[in-house]
Amino acid sequence: MYHAVAVEPNDATRALSVTPAAFAEQMAMVAERGMTPLTTAELAAAWRTGRPLPARPVLVTFDDGYEGVHRHALPVLAGHGFPATLFVSTGWLRGPYDTGGALDTMLGWGQVRELAGAGVEIGGHSHTHPQLDQLGAERLRHELVHCREIVTDQLGTAPMSFAYPYGYSDRRVRAAVRETGYAQALAVGNAPARRAQGPYALRRVTVRRSTGAEEFARLLECRAITRTFARDRALTKGYATLRRTRQLRRRAP
Repeated sequence: MYHAVAVEPNDATRALSVTPAAFAEQMAMVAERGMTPLTTAELAAAWRTGRPLPARPVLVTFDDGYEGVHRHALPVLAGHGFPATLFVSTGWLRGPYDTGGALDTMLGWGQVRELAGAGVEIGGHSHTHPQLDQLGAERLRHELVHCREIVTDQLGTAPMSFAYPYGYSDRRVRAAVRETGYAQALAVGNAPARRAQGPYALRRVTVRRSTGAEEFARLLECRAITRTFARDRALTKGYATLRRTRQLRRRAP
């Protein structure tokens, strides 16, 4: 799971960004190990049909829609012939639907179309990037439906994959994503994606600016992931408890 690919990201995106040089090195490592990148839709379709996966499958995904995905990541992906999946927050992208909430320089819709034409699957990531499990039913539906409608209008095809903003979801959110028409969805979880997780809770591992070559190699080999993300897991459990408490307070009479 990537976010921004940038030489000089701002403070809001720095920790979850990678430099263009680091991204190029990481994709070279994917190629050197004989791994086969897939789109999210391709992975889910293979698991649904029982079709065998290619050798050493891996997902390369980007959240939010930062401009560096087009400027820096696309040439690297194209050079290796790698597909990827980009999950866009439609209200953050430059253009007629921009809500002004973006954290850094974002893609424009022309660039998104170029990415789609180059083999990047475009998925949904909500409209304004809220914590979906904290929303009421009406706002939740709007975030999901409006995002899907905008992507469909701009690209001519409906997005089939979704990624939860911040990785947060619950049973209600997952049901709403399915009812909106998305066929699969990705969380974070910082663990390998496995079929047993189900099509609406597939996990990913986070690549950060601090992720060095040795750590990235461990992630590719699924080694020491639990230890690498121990702090993240502890924080996630704490956030989950806090969000559940907030939900109960809102629902109380």
